[in-house]
Order: sequence, then C-alpha cells, then structure tokens
Amino acid sequence: MVVRAERALGAVIGSAVGDALGAPFEFGPEGAFSDRFPEPGHGSEMCGGGGWDPGETTDDTQMAVLVAESLVECDGLELPDIFRRFQRWAAAEPKDIGLQTEAVLSSGDPWDMAAALHFQVNQRAAGNGALMRAAPSAVRFAPHGREATMDAARRLAALTHGDRAAWEGTAVFHELIRVALAGDDPVGAVAATLDAVHPEHRRRYATVLDTDWHPDQATEFNGAVWPCLGSAVWALRTTNSYETAVRAAIDLGGDTDTVAAVTGGLAGAVYGLAAVPERWTAPLHVPLPGFADRVLRTSDLANLTRRLTG
Repeated sequence: MVVRAERALGAVIGSAVGDALGAPFEFGPEGAFSDRFPEPGHGSEMCGGGGWDPGETTDDTQMAVLVAESLVECDGLELPDIFRRFQRWAAAEPKDIGLQTEAVLSSGDPWDMAAALHFQVNQRAAGNGALMRAAPSAVRFAPHGREATMDAARRLAALTHGDRAAWEGTAVFHELIRVALAGDDPVGAVAATLDAVHPEHRRRYATVLDTDWHPDQATEFNGAVWPCLGSAVWALRTTNSYETAVRAAIDLGGDTDTVAAVTGGLAGAVYGLAAVPERWTAPLHVPLPGFADRVLRTSDLANLTRRLTG
C-alpha cells in the first residue's frame, strides 16, 4: 500500500520528471519518444536536446518551485509574494517562458490586475501555463478538502491567466490530486469534480474528461488548458503505471513538456514516488534563474515537498 507521504512526493517529483523528459520532444511529432526509446530502460531516456540538458526542467517546474517555496516560507497562500517571485524569475530571462506569462509579469501592472488587464486586451488566456505549475500547490491544499483546494487553484491561476477556463482546469487538477493522495481513484472522481466546475465551463471540461475522449479529438493544440488536462487524464486512464502514463503523454507530441508534467503529477500521486524510475530522478535538476543561480535536485524537491506537507 502506498502511503500518503509517498504519493505527495510522487506528485511533485513525478511532475518535474515528466517536464524534463518531455522537454526535448516539444513541438515534435507523435510517437517521437517511443521511436527513440522503443524499450523502457533503453538508456536513461533523459536525453536532453532542444536547448535542454539531460534531466533539466523547464519553466513548468521552475514556476512550480517558486509557488512551493512561497507557500512554505509564508506558511500559506500569499499571492503578492508569489507574483513577485514570478517577476524576479522572469526578469532573469529564463530559457523558456510562455508569451502570455511573460507579458503579464513584465506589464508593470499590480499583481491583482495584471492578468485581467492582459485578458481584456487580448481575449486569449486559456493556455496551460497555470496548470503546468500546480502539483506542489495541489499537494499543499489537499488536506483542506475539495472547496478549499479548488479555490486555491483558481486564485493561483488568476495571477497570470485572466481567462476563467485556465482557473477551472487548474482547479480540476488540484481536486484530482487531492483524491489520489487519499488513495482513491482520480479518474473515478471526474464526474463529482465536474459538479464543482463553474457552470459556464463545465460542458467543455466534461467533453475532454469523458472516458470516450481521445487526444486526437482535441479541437485546439494541447498547449491550451482543455486538451492538456484531458490528455493527461487520458494517459492516466489508459495505462497502468507511472512510466507508461508519462511515455503515452510524450508520445502525443506537441506541448510535450507540459502534458507530461501534468500527467506525471497525476500518475505520481496515484502510484507514489517508488514508481518513478531512479534512472529518471537521478539526473533531474531544476535551475532557478534570478535566485542566486540555485539548482535544485531530486533530494531538494523531496525536502520541499515534506515541508509543504509538514
């Protein structure tokens, strides 16, 4: 039996591993990961490429760590503090940062208005840039129940994404992680979770989270929040291990780092840290531009997760 602490470690570290594994295949074709690594364990699979070193995480995990460290150091949700950390990181010119996130963080607008003002002008803010960083916050708020964990997700997403669609997708992810940490089946909890989604967005999420949905049916690129979350749940639903779920996610192509990060968070929460291959966790590292050139390793992520849940 996987204990809750191991599931929490699996969610945070599993998300980071998915991010690093998927990064070299971003915007590539379907099946590229399995074409290169047809058999599990054929090399470490942490191959690097596309500007990424083997085991290096992207903005997905970098922003997730910033959220986690704020939650720990502030002993709770201090949105202005998280926004300032995001700004400091963005100003250090990280290798990768979403165009929308960069625009919001560099706008000079107040933390509680920047994303909304950006959305008013652009009318496009339903990317997966809030969903990608949500594993640590999902772990932190899980003990407080469905309403609290989904509310925290929405508030965190709204820091950079003015479209409620992004809030609701992040809220669903938070809730599915909460269910998994309790040892229950997140796929089986989808219907109940949808009841808590804002009515204007419920139908669209119901479509991509349906048991008959396949990522090939997506009407948007998987850099959008709906197909990204739907693809992650599909990967979890159609496989039977952490490793096979993440492989399936990366093999979808497209925004592979984020789809695999979201999948890795869910699968890690279901199967626990022991299910994440050591050949993947050993080279894992998270650079933090703007923060004294710090680089976190797997042991650092584990310590941070324990502080989140302590």
